[in-house]
Amino acid sequence: MQSAPDLALRGAQCPAYGYAAEVSWEPPSPRVCELIRQGARRALDPPQDWLRELDEATLSGPQRVHISEDPVLAAATRRANRSNLLFWASANIDRPGARVPPNVGDVPVAVARDLVRRGLNESALDAYRAGQGVAIRRWIGICLSLTADVDELRELLDVSCRSITTFVDDTIAAVTELIARQRDELAQGTHAERRETVGLLLYGAPIPPARAEQRLGYRLTGRHTAAIVWSEEAHADPAALARVTDLVAASAADPQPLTVLAADATRWMWLHGHPDRVSLRDELAAEPSVRVAVGSSGEDLAGFRRSHIDALTAQRMLARLASPQQLATHDEVELVALATSDVEAADGFVRRVLGELAHAEPEIREAARVFIAAQCNASHAADRLYIHRNTLLRRLAQAGRLLPRPLAEDVVGVGTALEILRWRGAG
Repeated sequence: MQSAPDLALRGAQCPAYGYAAEVSWEPPSPRVCELIRQGARRALDPPQDWLRELDEATLSGPQRVHISEDPVLAAATRRANRSNLLFWASANIDRPGARVPPNVGDVPVAVARDLVRRGLNESALDAYRAGQGVAIRRWIGICLSLTADVDELRELLDVSCRSITTFVDDTIAAVTELIARQRDELAQGTHAERRETVGLLLYGAPIPPARAEQRLGYRLTGRHTAAIVWSEEAHADPAALARVTDLVAASAADPQPLTVLAADATRWMWLHGHPDRVSLRDELAAEPSVRVAVGSSGEDLAGFRRSHIDALTAQRMLARLASPQQLATHDEVELVALATSDVEAADGFVRRVLGELAHAEPEIREAARVFIAAQCNASHAADRLYIHRNTLLRRLAQAGRLLPRPLAEDVVGVGTALEILRWRGAG
C-alpha cells in the first residue's frame, strides 16, 4: 500500500476569496478515493444527534452569545452548518480527495448580510471553527468503520482531515470577503443611517435628540413601545414581514412608526402607543411564518431603550424555549423569562411543583392556569374559558388530585410552572 500523498498545492491564488483557484490536490490512491466516497455518502444523511452536537458547538460559548440569543442568527447558523456539511460531502462524492471550493452559496451570503446588519464582525465566524472540531471527530468515526488496514487508514485520515480544515479555512476567507462587501453596500443606504442612529441611542451615545429625530423621522419624546418582527424561515418573505409590521402599527393606532431593517428577516419597531395583543394575536394567524415580540411601554429616550431591551428579552425567551407561540409581550412573559433563564433548572422546577399535573390533559392544566390567573375566582375563570362553572370545578378537582401538594399551599409556584408549560407549548 502506498504511503500518504504529499498533497502539495498547485496553482495561483484567487484574489477575490484568497484561496487557490483551478487547482487540485495530488489525488489519493484509487482505494482511498473509494473509501472517501463511501464515507461522504454517509455524511450526506447525518443522524440527528450529529446535527445537534454540531449546532451546540457552534452556538455555545460567551464569544457567540450574540448569535445564540438571536433566533434569526441562530437559525441561520444552523442552516449554515448543514449547508457546509452537505457541500463538502457532495464534493467528495463527485471528486473524492480533491480540494473542495469554498461554500459561497445563498446560505453563507445571508449569514454575512445578517452579521453586518447586527453590527457584528468577522470574529463571529469563529463558530465555523467550533463546527470543524465536531465534523472532524465524527468523520474519524466514519473512517474507522470503513477500513482496518493501517496504511489505508493513515492515507484516508491524512487526505480527508486536511480537506476538511482547508475547506473551512477557504470558506471563512470567502465569507469574510462577503462581509466586507456587505458592509460597504450597507454603508451607502438610508437603512444604514437609521440603524446607526438607533445603535447610538440604544447604547447611550451623546447624539442630540433633535438630530436623531431628524435622521429617524420619529419623535423621541412621549411614550414608546418597541417590537421585534422576525422570521426563522430559510427564505423569509419580505412582503410577509412588511404586512406584519403594518399589523403591529395598526394595532397600536400609530400611523408613523419607526421601522429599522435589523437583518434580512428581522425588523425592529418603535411605536407611540401599545399594540393590542388580543387583536394582533388573531391577525397573526394569517402570517404563520412571522413572529412578534413586544416590549414594555416607557417614556422618552429611557423608555425607547428599555422597551427594546424588553422586546429582546421576550424574543430570546421564545427562542430558548422553542416556543410555538407567534406573539409574546413582555408584560405577559416577564416572570417566565426570568424563571427559564436556565432551561434545565426550569424543567426541574416544573416537575417538582406540578408532579403528575405536568402530564395531564391540556384542558386540565389550562383550567388550573386560568383559575390562578383569575385570582382563584371560579366564575371569572369559567367565563374566560367559555365553559360552565361546574365543568371548571370538576377540572380543578382533577388537577388537585394530580398535584404533589394542595394548590392553596403553592398558588404562585403552580401558576408559574403552568405558565412555563404554556410558553413551551407542552401538549
